[in-house]
Amino acid sequence: MKKGQPHISEHRGTRIGEPGGYGRLRPDVTRGRAAPPPVPKRKRPVLIGIAGGTGSGKSTVARAIARHIHRRNLAVVEQDAYYRDQSHLSLEERKRVNYDHPDAFDHDLLYEHVCRLLRWQAIDKPVYSFEKHTRRPETVRVEARDVIVLEGILVLDDKRLRDLMDIKIYVDTDPDVRVIRRILRDIRYRGRSIEAVIHQYLTVVRPMHLEFVEPTKRYADLIIPEGGRNQVAIDILVAKIRSMIGRPDDHF
Repeated sequence: MKKGQPHISEHRGTRIGEPGGYGRLRPDVTRGRAAPPPVPKRKRPVLIGIAGGTGSGKSTVARAIARHIHRRNLAVVEQDAYYRDQSHLSLEERKRVNYDHPDAFDHDLLYEHVCRLLRWQAIDKPVYSFEKHTRRPETVRVEARDVIVLEGILVLDDKRLRDLMDIKIYVDTDPDVRVIRRILRDIRYRGRSIEAVIHQYLTVVRPMHLEFVEPTKRYADLIIPEGGRNQVAIDILVAKIRSMIGRPDDHF
């Protein structure tokens, strides 16, 4: 088997990937918000969950899928947009929040929005400011499409979301590559200093990855080494999406 190619695993029958199982799993909890009605079993959009550590290439995988699916048939929802609103805190207090812990996300709102999309209903997705560490006042309208991609470090952590997913993906990339990508991203696009990024990675990001993110690998149907650069895995994934949606076209 060539390095970087996906392989058949005994995990979950004959699905593609490999068993994870590192670290402690966080038990699912019942959230405070009233649960949306169950999504009906009739035909609905295909929901793809893409998880993986920071800088692993989740967005690259989503873009690789988008190259094969027309934008009129695809909607992408980023978990990063669902960090909790922290406008009630001062900027200094916001900077001290652990944004790599599951509790940093508004899981109920994300779940509610995913359920709406699966019922062919549009949502108003939040917009998050990484400079101010809170939500912006505006939202982005997202229409339901045939294929919905949900990507983020912890999208496989919530059992409610996992139960809705048709395909669960974990992007597996070496830690040294991920930390370099994180440094470049946070300096270029999020206004951070290199000292701040390294300190955050060593004290927060890495410990949270080992405790909460990597253990979700065990839930994946498809584990993609090297992310969107793994063309074999992308081809397998796109073929599976086409068969599920019932459109074998090269670009639908």
